[in-house]
Parts: sequence; C-alpha cells; structure tokens
Amino acid sequence: MIEVVRAGALTTVQDLGRPGYAHLGVPRSGALDAPALRLANRLVGNPEECAGLETTVTGCAIRLVDAGTVAVTGVDAPVRAAGRPADPGRPLAIPAGGLVEVGPARTGVRSYLAVAGGIAVEPVLGSRATDTLSGLGPAPLRDGDTLPTGPVTSAPAPVDFVPWPAPSTMVDLPIRLGPRDDWFTDEAIARLLGTTYTVTPVSNRVGARLAGVALPRAKVGELPSEGIVLGAVQVPADGQPLIFLADHPTTGGYPVIGVVADVARLAQARPGTTVRFHGPQR
Repeated sequence: MIEVVRAGALTTVQDLGRPGYAHLGVPRSGALDAPALRLANRLVGNPEECAGLETTVTGCAIRLVDAGTVAVTGVDAPVRAAGRPADPGRPLAIPAGGLVEVGPARTGVRSYLAVAGGIAVEPVLGSRATDTLSGLGPAPLRDGDTLPTGPVTSAPAPVDFVPWPAPSTMVDLPIRLGPRDDWFTDEAIARLLGTTYTVTPVSNRVGARLAGVALPRAKVGELPSEGIVLGAVQVPADGQPLIFLADHPTTGGYPVIGVVADVARLAQARPGTTVRFHGPQR
C-alpha cells in the first residue's frame, strides 16, 4: 500500500492503456510518455505494462507503508527519498514509512513514478489507466488517497544511473496527410509543412492545441462525425491545428488533415514549445 501525501496539480494512475475498444467509444488512454513509464518499471523490476503514477508539472509525494523500491523517470525534477536527495533514473530503496517526493519539473511536463509490484488498483477493460475524458479508471489522485501495490516479481535493475534526454524546445513531427486533406487548399498544406506552430497553454492529456498560421479550407460546410485515432491532427473552424493525445475522443466532426505517428514526443512539450511538421507534399 502507498499513501498519497501530496497529489500535485494532476497525478493519475497510468499503464500502457486499453487498446482495442475504439469501436465502443473507448480511447486507448495510458501514459503520454510511454517510454518513460516503461523505463521506470524496468528499473524497479516490474513488467513494462505495470501501472505507475504520472505527475503533471508540480510532482507529488507518496509514503510507502512497507519497505520497497521506487524509480522516477521523465522530466528533470528534484527527488527526495526518505528525507534525502535522490537521483531520478535509478532504483531507490525506501524503508517502511519512507516518503518519496517528486518536485516541480525543471523542464518538460510529466514525471513517472514506479513502485516495485506496480499500482494494483482494479482494472477496467484490462487497464488501470485513468482516462480524464471518459472518466474510466481510477480518479485523479487527491491528498490522503491510498493505493494498493502488487506482489514483487523481480529484483530491481542492477544500474546506478540511466541517462535521459532533456525535452527539446523544438519538436519535429512526421505526419501522413489524410484522410480529409482534400478539405484544405494547397496553400494550407504548404503552411502546415512549411511553417512552425507553438504549443498553447490550452493543452492537456486529450490534445495539444497549437497556434500559428491558420489553415484555409477548400470546402465549406460541416463534416459528419467520424472516427478519430491517436495522433490525428484535427483543424477546427479557427484553422489552428489540434493534435489528439492519449485521452482523445473516438469521434469528431472537424476535418483531420493528417495523422502524427509518434505523439510521445509531445508528452513533455510545455506551452511555448515549437512544433514543426514534416512529410510528403500532397
């Protein structure tokens, strides 16, 4: 069992999500920075698919009821283990009753905290992930919450430190045009692939809203709602792109100009981060 001492701005339970239910209106969800969660799990000896905690900007603090091992990955943030400064990116042995504190992110957005045995809340549709849009999975954490942990199945990784690249201020995103790129002018495609955009503060686990030159349409009118996939770049009426992330809706009515293959690059993109799309012209 772990106790949540400080939940932070938004801390959720996340694993690798619940794929395969989009036809039922259920998005995948799961960790936005899946590589960081996988690494944290490997460091404490968990299978990669185990659930951990995803923090947002301000970090969190938890107390281990029993002795155990934790690891913190993701952004550059101060970590304290049982009252002492500790390194992220390595297994940390915590005594019974020990406090683990993850401080505010110095760069990027999200930290990942794994506990040996994994967070063992009740799964929903095969996943323990919190979906902030649909409300599936456990609610975002609050001060005083308790969370069960599972049995420890393997020893921590025998490493002293794992280097982790700092988030970039420029995110390059390969994009494949379609399915509705025909709703946009040639000028819009040239703008999308030839200019840069900026991540706005109105971004979250559902999507990254961008600001830049507007993308003019070639067609007017409304598009009937259709399926939306992870990484879809939807263009609302204001012409500003919106990239759908882990908790995206499964249908939408604005045209999708293209799809980004790797949204993990956006997991640590703070407001003001520059985004550049590249791919084949139409």
